[in-house]
Amino acid sequence: MLRRLADDLTYGTDASRFVGAGVDYAQTRPFSYGDNVRSIDWKVTARTGRFHVKEYEATKRSPLFVLVDTSASMAVSSLGPGRPSKHDLAVWLGSALALVGLRRRSPVSILSCGERDTGAEGAPTLSTGRVWRRIEQLRGSSRVEGTTLARQVDKVESFAMHTGVVVVLSDLHEPGAVEAVKRLGQRHDVIVIELRDPSEDAPLHAGFVRAREAESGREFLLPRRGLAGADVRAELIGAGVDHLLLRTDEPAIPAVRRMLTLRGGGSRRGGR
Repeated sequence: MLRRLADDLTYGTDASRFVGAGVDYAQTRPFSYGDNVRSIDWKVTARTGRFHVKEYEATKRSPLFVLVDTSASMAVSSLGPGRPSKHDLAVWLGSALALVGLRRRSPVSILSCGERDTGAEGAPTLSTGRVWRRIEQLRGSSRVEGTTLARQVDKVESFAMHTGVVVVLSDLHEPGAVEAVKRLGQRHDVIVIELRDPSEDAPLHAGFVRAREAESGREFLLPRRGLAGADVRAELIGAGVDHLLLRTDEPAIPAVRRMLTLRGGGSRRGGR
């Protein structure tokens, strides 16, 4: 299932800055002793009467960091049995994007942004086995797990020796998370996929609602218009961070593919 999803996400997006190119043609030069005969540019050779060879630029293997929010608020779902929660969708998409990175020979790190123990591993790797083990640690949802999104965003800097691509899959409920992501976007190519349950957009016929924060258990009064959360899209895009809003009751693959295609065309726009 994940491998098929990875295929779906990369179909037609080879030029995307996210998935990267293969080996890019750089120039043609005269043949020198020791050059591989398989690199001969036969068209130029025929035109000039002298042997020439093609040179290519090595692929720039930018690391890919996938941050998956596994905190309690992500486990909440109003869609009923058999339908995906925010956590389910985040793990599904994050795993597929990690596989895309491995197929493009980019070192991948997939990290939990919750309090679960996933071991000390976290540095980007080209090992498919290590990435699969990290994915397995993300699967089970929890209704009592705290959030560590801002901390994990800052942690990326300790692993990233060079500029990389960072994908954040979260509902962005943690205070300070958006500011941390904006700071990360000053150095890295950052994509935020914000997950939202339909209940978070539903109008309530009440002036104020008593709510409870899923991770901390803190109770507070909230105006009904504040239940959907602050719209951070403009704030993130203004900081150079790509943003896509995904609802759990809508198809995810077309929206993600569209975002990757727009990025490949040089556009830095968010989704709705």
